Amino acid sequence: IYREIISSTIRLEKQITIAYLGPEATFTHEAALKSFGNSLDYIALNTFSDIFSSVEKGEAQYGVIAVENSTEGSVTHSLDLLVETDLKIISEIYLDISLCLISQSSLADIKTVYSKDIAIDQCRRWLSRKLPGIEEIHTSSTAEAVFQIKDKPRTAAIGSATAARIYKIPIIEENIQDKMENVTRFLIIGNSPSGRLGGGRDKTSFVFSLQDKPGALQYALDPFCKRGINLSKIESRPNKRKLWDYYFFVDIIGHYEDLEVQEALKELKATCPMVKWLGSYPKSKKS
Repeated sequence: IYREIISSTIRLEKQITIAYLGPEATFTHEAALKSFGNSLDYIALNTFSDIFSSVEKGEAQYGVIAVENSTEGSVTHSLDLLVETDLKIISEIYLDISLCLISQSSLADIKTVYSKDIAIDQCRRWLSRKLPGIEEIHTSSTAEAVFQIKDKPRTAAIGSATAARIYKIPIIEENIQDKMENVTRFLIIGNSPSGRLGGGRDKTSFVFSLQDKPGALQYALDPFCKRGINLSKIESRPNKRKLWDYYFFVDIIGHYEDLEVQEALKELKATCPMVKWLGSYPKSKKS
């Protein structure tokens, strides 16, 4: 109720548009509604690249992107786009993911399953038990999968209960994901960084590259270790512009404006070819 009151109040003051991965009823859409409420304007886009571009051009004030899943790991395309953009991460959202088998046909008649590749992977063991050898067709989102099977007999989609309700297709079975604790982390991106909360309630994300020498990663992390700054995540991704070179994505507890974080980043920049601040934002209770 409080979120919807705030959403309605913001709408009265100014027009705010949120870009998300469409179509309607994707998990990204659900994450956006969880954060912003129902009273603002939303635009459904086809790709994460489109979301970044929309916010950069001012067509939307904020964008919502998936960045990692507790079962399948990081959404690598989102990480790659964060390297290239000047937008900042301003918030994070954790969404519990419950996947359903949705179809107009009975389980025994289903020959093909549609869904986003990540969603299919999250249900791999269930599919091997209940629908062994089934044909898989990958779609841009789980909601798109539900939309595509609407008039196709002997097909099913893996998607959300919300998508099944919106497109008026029966749910054959609920909670088919292999792990019941299935959570996706989403990021909200925008042009202006978030302010500092302090007291360990902030999280900061940045990316850096390393010199090619022994102990380079240890030297890069030491400025944080010796200041007692907690690293909550570190992950490497190939640098697509240079063969066998890697970017390291790091989340720390603290805000970019904290003195000890500033000192650590200054020391990091002295040893690394590239250091980029991706944003500081309120730390979710689930992180």
